[in-house]
Amino acid sequence: MSNSTTHKPSPARLGLQLAAAVLLIGVVGFWTAKGAHTGWSMNQVPVKQLDEITGIEFVTYEKRFVPGIEFLAGGAGLAAGLFVVSLLFKRQSTQTTSS
Repeated sequence: MSNSTTHKPSPARLGLQLAAAVLLIGVVGFWTAKGAHTGWSMNQVPVKQLDEITGIEFVTYEKRFVPGIEFLAGGAGLAAGLFVVSLLFKRQSTQTTSS
């Protein structure tokens, strides 16, 4: 007769790790879809335009949110924090006996 112990993650641990993964994928996806800007976030984006009569270029600003690198870092940090908190939950152990 032998006893063996198997470990499976607790539901809270698994849920937090899943939430961390979904958050990280969501933040990276949003950042990429909005332009993957590697500078700071912007609320206004410069747009170059050309005057039709004089041919002179000028800049106007379009109101649009472009997430920057701090948005990506903040989301990744939050996902990492959730993952670390998930490690605080103990694994559930189940004992199986076989004869």
